[in-house]
Amino acid sequence: MPLTPAQVEILQAIANCLALKSHRDLAGHKEYRLHMLDGQSTLVAWDVVETLQSAGLIDSNKKFPAATYWLTERGRAQLSFT
Repeated sequence: MPLTPAQVEILQAIANCLALKSHRDLAGHKEYRLHMLDGQSTLVAWDVVETLQSAGLIDSNKKFPAATYWLTERGRAQLSFT
């Protein structure tokens, strides 16, 4: 599967120990944030994360209110090709 630059950036960030998390509120709204080691975070487009998850490149612990994502074996293999 060819990846967009945004998708590659997220995979590389996770591989470099940054934390991708989905934050959900009580009303069910969800946003994805990439957390840096210095405590800052940036918003990540939902379609980037959803595509990576649907392709089996990332998975999460499915926790509420904040799930943490990691690279799957398939995700690590994809990074070796980019």
